[in-house]
Amino acid sequence: MPFIVESIVITQDQSGLPNFAPMGVTFDREPILLRPYKETTTYVNLVATGQAVINLTDNVLLFAEGAVGRPQFPAIPAERVDGLVLKDACMYYECTVRDLQEEGERARFVCAVVKKGVLREFIGFNRAQNAVIEAAIVATRLRFLGREHVLKEFERLRLIVDKTGGEQEHAAFRYLSEHVSGSHG
Repeated sequence: MPFIVESIVITQDQSGLPNFAPMGVTFDREPILLRPYKETTTYVNLVATGQAVINLTDNVLLFAEGAVGRPQFPAIPAERVDGLVLKDACMYYECTVRDLQEEGERARFVCAVVKKGVLREFIGFNRAQNAVIEAAIVATRLRFLGREHVLKEFERLRLIVDKTGGEQEHAAFRYLSEHVSGSHG
């Protein structure tokens, strides 16, 4: 049964400039399915190069910064694709595009895993980390949902982060909250 896992997808343009994008990736053993919106850098890079590295990490600050900013995170060269592996990844999948379907507003890239790697153990997400990831997803939908709806959702999620979060989760939630409230650069 397919399931979606939140990840940081790293693609590169033809000149090698990386793009770090939080994205829900559909796993069904193999192949892996990427469904970026057609107006995104991830889509453009996948069409141009046909390669990506899917990074699974427990660092929710990366999800927050990647969702609403254009960060460049520390990374190392991938081994089997022209790409980068997130230094703070727990696991990663180096992938090549096998098939592309472009109907609708989101493309469907069916990807083959050419290398899987493990950098460190992944224990799982606590409630605050899950809340930050949900807040990052909601923040990316600000223009669709409207500020009032998003702020209301953030209040609900803030309670979880306040109750169960550590320093990293609080920093990530603050970053997203500043963006949503309009006080972030």
